Amino acid sequence: MLAEGITIALCETSPAEEAYLAEKLHQFLPEATLLFTDGVLTSETPLPGREWADASVLSTFIHSRISRGVLERMPALRGIATRSTGYDHIDLAACAERGITVTHVPHYGENTVAEHTFALILSLSRNVHRAYLRTSSGDFSLAGLQGFDLKGKTLGVVGVGSIGLHVIRIARAFGMRVLATDTHPNRMLAEVLDFTYADLDDVLAGSDIVSLHAPARPSTYHLMNRQRLQQMKHGALLINTARGSLVDTEALLWALDSGILAGAGLDVLEGEELIAEELALLSHEEHPATQEELRMALGANLLLRRPDVVITPHIGFNSREALERILDTTVTNIVSQVAQRPQNAVHM
Repeated sequence: MLAEGITIALCETSPAEEAYLAEKLHQFLPEATLLFTDGVLTSETPLPGREWADASVLSTFIHSRISRGVLERMPALRGIATRSTGYDHIDLAACAERGITVTHVPHYGENTVAEHTFALILSLSRNVHRAYLRTSSGDFSLAGLQGFDLKGKTLGVVGVGSIGLHVIRIARAFGMRVLATDTHPNRMLAEVLDFTYADLDDVLAGSDIVSLHAPARPSTYHLMNRQRLQQMKHGALLINTARGSLVDTEALLWALDSGILAGAGLDVLEGEELIAEELALLSHEEHPATQEELRMALGANLLLRRPDVVITPHIGFNSREALERILDTTVTNIVSQVAQRPQNAVHM
């Protein structure tokens, strides 16, 4: 790809992100044409403009679905730079067929997501959300608001990558015992940080709180299903700041109803991209919602109404510092793709 006359398309951007990215990209690619939209790209929606078909590089976020259908409408595309660590929203097989390089942001907010993990844990362990709702209506009674200490409790960490390790560090600072499971255990780290590796069954059975930090892959789809949730300690908490597809929503509702779980803290939901578009899906005549889409949207709505569930709208990454790191890495990724020397490439 030659820098002169190149077109770069960026979707799901806020005005502040547009200004930041435009300034940084034009420092390195002054002749590039930049196209921005705050909307998402999917197979069901048209491109924001005809000029998008000429884009050589596309930058996206997690709510777009870069499917084969989207790629077919962008014949000039040679690179995709997702502003996220995960890339399950991109059809990697279709990209490989077209020779499209995909880059991501492997490190930006390990401490950021880990801190949000504990925000969810503390909201549940100390009933912060329930207390806020009660006092905002003028009720200052303490009934039903007794919480529990984290010190001395066991945290189960599923996935000991960069984020999982930060979660473990914070847990140890709280005086918690930590059980962890990972496909590639690092015994030296376990010794240094004073935690114990175990298989998933033992982590689930032995933890007062289980926190998910595994990637979204076919092998982790519905990792927390009815059988696995049934293995958890009675009255435990489940925290998910990773990907919504790790948890079977119907099984989660069942575990909450049956008392196996005392609560759940969720920054991600199965099918979360459908929630904002739910009414449109239900009423769209050309592309009606599938049974699976309706199942996920219904499950999400049921979770939203529960007092024992704390839900945040996928903001675990969203601190000022982390967002700047994401944008800076994205600029590096785009420039490197234009130069045909991609950095942070996803290995397909």
